[in-house]
Amino acid sequence: MAALTLAALAEKLGAELRGDAAAEVTAIAGLGQAGAGQITFLSSSKYRQHLQTCKATAVMLTPADAEYFDGNALIVKDPYLAYAKVAQWLDSTPASAVDIAPSAYIAPDAILGEGVAVGHNAVIESGVVLGDHVQVGPGCFVGKGARLGSRTKLWANVSIYHNVVLGDDCLVQSGTVIGSDGFGYANDKGQWQKIPQLGTVRIGNRVEIGACTTIDRGALEDTLIADGVIIDNQCQIAHNVSIGENTAVAGATVMAGSLKVGKHCFIGGASVFNGHMEITDGVTVTGMAMVMRPITEPGVYSSGIPLQTNREWRKTAARVLKIEEMNKRLKSVEKKLEKDNQ
Repeated sequence: MAALTLAALAEKLGAELRGDAAAEVTAIAGLGQAGAGQITFLSSSKYRQHLQTCKATAVMLTPADAEYFDGNALIVKDPYLAYAKVAQWLDSTPASAVDIAPSAYIAPDAILGEGVAVGHNAVIESGVVLGDHVQVGPGCFVGKGARLGSRTKLWANVSIYHNVVLGDDCLVQSGTVIGSDGFGYANDKGQWQKIPQLGTVRIGNRVEIGACTTIDRGALEDTLIADGVIIDNQCQIAHNVSIGENTAVAGATVMAGSLKVGKHCFIGGASVFNGHMEITDGVTVTGMAMVMRPITEPGVYSSGIPLQTNREWRKTAARVLKIEEMNKRLKSVEKKLEKDNQ
């Protein structure tokens, strides 16, 4: 178990240290649960009263909150960001694979870098290139010609189709499928003719993808996920979608084909995006939004109807169904008023 002194943490965080510099912490915990040997954080002043009963070895907090705590403190500008960094340094998550399991299949011409680990029953097909210290979890499939950059980690049962490219330091959670066929068909007198999906998926560096998410390969050109993107669980990213750097996509979001999402966007959970349009940089879309038109200006966008009681919802729905009739009546009244005022 890793142990870090408060002095070492203060140096790594650029924090002001108050208290016992030699005190050690081995884990991080919530403000109300942390005890001896653990470090915690206060990111919102509305929980300040809990500092009086906090039993943690140290607390990360802002200068404004520091005066309300008498124990060991690391004083930082952003305690939540400090928490994220310390959690990484004290992370005890195990490897998804260690060494090369005897039950794994690795094609003779696959190229493996130094320190690669492949779990039980994983399949590494012909032409695959795995960078240094890649981890491929049990039951994973890495298809022909795929490339995984250094230190990329696949948890169990991830499927990486042929010719897919992942950059360095990516993390893919269990059950995710990358490079499956896009939904491409032509209709021939009522019969569907499949369009082979000839592109691939290219994923940048430091991309994290949640469990059971699907990212389809492009029809002709590639589906593109830029550096630093984070995608939550159970999302659907269709063929030829492009997502810009450091954009965050929350769970159950659906993106239709050929959508282009800019850099530094925040996409709320269960949102739905139409295809063949562009979302500019710096856009926040709140949860359960239905985005049917391009967004050309940065800002916060929302849609949908908030929860109501069933009785209220039935009234709202009935009124919505009469909007066209109400609009016609309003225009008729406006025309009459305009005529009367002439």
